[in-house]
Amino acid sequence: MGIAVNGVELSDAEIEGELVHHQGAANPLKQAVHELVLRRLLLQEAERLGIEGEDGDQRIEALFAREVPVPEPDALACQRYYQSQLARFSSGALVEARHILFQITPSAPLALLRQTAELILAELQARPERFEDLARQYSNCPSGAVGGSLGQLGRGQCVAEFEELLFRLPPGELAGRLLETRFGLHIVQAQRRVEGQALPFAAVQAQIADELGRQSWQRALHQYLHILVGRAAIEGVELDGAETPLLQ
Repeated sequence: MGIAVNGVELSDAEIEGELVHHQGAANPLKQAVHELVLRRLLLQEAERLGIEGEDGDQRIEALFAREVPVPEPDALACQRYYQSQLARFSSGALVEARHILFQITPSAPLALLRQTAELILAELQARPERFEDLARQYSNCPSGAVGGSLGQLGRGQCVAEFEELLFRLPPGELAGRLLETRFGLHIVQAQRRVEGQALPFAAVQAQIADELGRQSWQRALHQYLHILVGRAAIEGVELDGAETPLLQ
């Protein structure tokens, strides 16, 4: 039996065409199939509601605009978020950091790389004074030559997930888990920290409103897709309503 959405099958050609967009995923075929199923489901719903557009993308956008309304966050919600996230909304904050990078390459399978990185992390947790030596020996970053030192980093100078972890670590603390980014696996340690000055609420209110709006949109979209999936007849693949990240 093939994969069908409300009695309409997905073709092998459709799956092959979508597959090329998901080669970086952990399971490219699963991601591609889920994307196609959700898209087919949304287009069917747009047709049922009589929503038109020049192409499928426009019909889906029009469907979302009609069926997934998201209210704009008010000033009070933005103010509460600002107060709860003061450390994020500051200028000039700097953290001196060092790391050990285990770069993912075709000749270094992720499972083997992760095993090695976990062993090095455990060694550093037991003997933190070995950081510089182990960085020189194992790091695939040029910083390995200077013991893993990245110098002082401000916000916006590194990838988002690295920044988020680094600015959460207290000075001197070694992260207790590996950090995975597009560059590979990192062992991260924060060193000295220079606190920045808090930005006034008025300067970041628009940014906060945009962020809260995106969060509300993602929650509303997740709920909407969950409902659509729950009432659809989907054959050949298990697709829970919670598995909807590709359209967020």
